[in-house]
Amino acid sequence: MQRITIAKGDGIGPEIMDATLQVLKAAGAQLEVDEIEVGETAYLKGNTSGITKESWDIIRKNKVFLKAPITTPQGGGYKSLNVTTRKSLGLYANVRPCRSIHPFVKTKHSKMDVVIIRENEEDLYAGIEHQQTDEVVQCLKLISRPGCEKIVRYAFEYAKKYNRKKVTCFTKDNIMKQTDGLFHQVFNEIALEYQDIVNEHWIVDIGAAKLADTPENFDVIVMPNLYGDILSDVAAQITGSVGLAGSANIGEQCAMFEAIHGSAPRRAGQNMANPSGLLQGAIMMLNHLGQNSVAEKVENAWLKTMEDGIHTYDIYDEKTSAKRVGTKEFAKAVISNLDQKPKILKSVSYDETGPLQLPATVRKKPVSKVLKGVDVFVHWPGSNPNEIASKLQSLESNQLSLQVITNRGVKVWPNGFEETFCTDHWRCRFATSTDVNIEKIEILNILNSAIINNIDVIKTENLYFFDGKQAFSMAQGQ
Repeated sequence: MQRITIAKGDGIGPEIMDATLQVLKAAGAQLEVDEIEVGETAYLKGNTSGITKESWDIIRKNKVFLKAPITTPQGGGYKSLNVTTRKSLGLYANVRPCRSIHPFVKTKHSKMDVVIIRENEEDLYAGIEHQQTDEVVQCLKLISRPGCEKIVRYAFEYAKKYNRKKVTCFTKDNIMKQTDGLFHQVFNEIALEYQDIVNEHWIVDIGAAKLADTPENFDVIVMPNLYGDILSDVAAQITGSVGLAGSANIGEQCAMFEAIHGSAPRRAGQNMANPSGLLQGAIMMLNHLGQNSVAEKVENAWLKTMEDGIHTYDIYDEKTSAKRVGTKEFAKAVISNLDQKPKILKSVSYDETGPLQLPATVRKKPVSKVLKGVDVFVHWPGSNPNEIASKLQSLESNQLSLQVITNRGVKVWPNGFEETFCTDHWRCRFATSTDVNIEKIEILNILNSAIINNIDVIKTENLYFFDGKQAFSMAQGQ
């Protein structure tokens, strides 16, 4: 018997959770349940994260969390519970199977069966943002080698466990050569360990277009956080309905399972909501717990129900549906189909195995690190790059000289174009042309000179070479 934590959430959450638990119980799932309160009620009691310390303790004790959708109050000061939970518990892998139920749910893609595996902790979702000048704000994109290694290896191990034939990587490393470049590099390294699985890489824009056009050409897709967040919803929608998709969030110690849709407060309490998304999350939870035979029974019963045309309002179609039902009636229909399999849709079969077992991340040995200069970011309201260059050249030290000035990444000095629009945010690169590792006191001397000359420095970024390789981007146009 496995003890899990559940949260019924807000809006339609309590209804679809009750329906899901009824199906699991009828199928013989070996579960004991601890219920916690999260979401809108917790927010309005003064918990800005939407959860209490006592609830955290229960989640961490049980390790497995089945969560219905929640409502985050509008206005400032409230943090997303989903993001907080994923990052606080180290849930690095978000797994979203997206399978069309053609011809029983309307879709343009009858053969779609894609699993999107999204990195869940870093990228732009680190949430590190600053306003730097009157006109410019920034959001830091953080990509780590351990983060890349964990999610890419998980994608290949998932493909191996569930007999998937291909893993595709989406990045934008033609532009973000350092961050997305690292993700792509790690993908290539780890792919070499899985010779029986086809691997490929697409730039995310054309990859997204192909996913929307011919999803049958993809199997498992792995990608950084933001791309995965967007494209997993796109993939779910083009199967026929976001409301049919569940989600697993997997960490080394804990896991959370949920529907991907929201709390839909306008439909709450009306016995209308489709519990399929949360039920799909619960099926993944059963597989995670090693209760594979129960997961198989529930999923095949669900497929049989869909095939029978027993549909809730969101997917009901007079041409393909046999009966329009409510939340409770849909759950009863699934229960009545337990121990049955679909006749037209492909049934599922799961091996009696537990969760994926990934090796612990092993950090690589540090490499040589040489400091070659500094990018000094300056708030200056002028518009003439030559004018600011003359001010900055007075800051040059014995080892560091001004080499380039950019505005929003584009080179504007030396030899910039007068057509380039400039804001009040300037990146000014001071670097050495020698092979010498400069001393950080040189950077401090530049900053001290900037203070003396009333130049408003808002941040700096050191410029390094790692193992002899340049580890910073060039300016656009440089």
